[in-house]
Amino acid sequence: MDQDRHYMQLALELAEKARGRTSPNPMVGAVLVKDGEVVGKGFHVKAGSAHAEVVALTDAGERAKGATAYVTLEPCCHYGRTGPCTEALLKAGVKKVVVAMKDPNPLVAGQGLAILREAGLEVESGLLEEEAVRLNEVFLKYITTKRPFVVMKAATSLDGKIATATGESKWITGAAAREYGHRLRDTYDAILVGVTTILADDPSLTARLPEGRGRDPIRIILDSQARTPTGAKVLIQESAAHTIVATTEAAPVERRASLLAAGAEVLVIPGAGPGVDLVKLMEILGEKQITSVLIEGGGKVNGSALTAGIVDKVAWFLALKIIGGDAAPGPVRGEGVAALKDATKLYDVALERLGEDTLITGYTSEGGGKNFYRHS
Repeated sequence: MDQDRHYMQLALELAEKARGRTSPNPMVGAVLVKDGEVVGKGFHVKAGSAHAEVVALTDAGERAKGATAYVTLEPCCHYGRTGPCTEALLKAGVKKVVVAMKDPNPLVAGQGLAILREAGLEVESGLLEEEAVRLNEVFLKYITTKRPFVVMKAATSLDGKIATATGESKWITGAAAREYGHRLRDTYDAILVGVTTILADDPSLTARLPEGRGRDPIRIILDSQARTPTGAKVLIQESAAHTIVATTEAAPVERRASLLAAGAEVLVIPGAGPGVDLVKLMEILGEKQITSVLIEGGGKVNGSALTAGIVDKVAWFLALKIIGGDAAPGPVRGEGVAALKDATKLYDVALERLGEDTLITGYTSEGGGKNFYRHS
């Protein structure tokens, strides 16, 4: 069993290499072992490319015959942009398949394992399942709800301020925390801010990493009145990612037209309130195969997101400094809750030191990403 765990851990580490690159597909790693030796390994690099099992089988060649395959997710059994992995495993002559977790995709949902068993292969499921579920929390939310997994990011001082009373916010956290924040941008499909942030800071909202430019997320601007300037960096900079302006029917038609002409995708979100309906927006983003959203808003956007119930996970950077001041803004605005029992609680909390700062991550519901795993 220790050897089995070792090989599955290796498969998980391989899958991790493609973080932020496989959407809307899951991250998957595979390792082929024969006579105690790794004879093939691979991972799914991006949507449309070969699946992890096929990469590992290609790596192994003839040595795959009689091998044991360790795969982080149940092999697929349907035709998509690539063929079924169950077929590839059977054709290669693999004798045993060990998977970390079943695939909740309705097109698979246990059928892949059933096909392998019916063909006479020895099949085991559930090895390092919890780690595999955590790895693919984004995919699990999306494939079971057709809604994106939403992470709310905030950076505050010890006394809960996101800027001074004069508006200065660069920088509350140190270099290590800011680098981590850019890696989050590199990981998730989209980044969401309010138009106030665009007007005040004119940010690029790109992923800038020490090793160079990362994968820029799709930029989403909450802008109920279509006030985003057509000369804003999010519209004029060179980037492989595009910008979405989420607005309402109340926005002047000529402003919407100007943003369209400037290259933005303008989404008019139906809703009864004065602001953008965030629940409806998430539905529309899901239809566009946007599987994850990183919120980097100010207090108003964060408060609206929590009130709407769209936040799945929180990434809170805490700087060990005190700003003070009644007029200094905080990270969450809005009406808040009247009773402590209604406060948003965090579950499965983890703390990590990043230089002089601390990153607190947690889920807004008990069970976190595991809530979306229907086949445990």
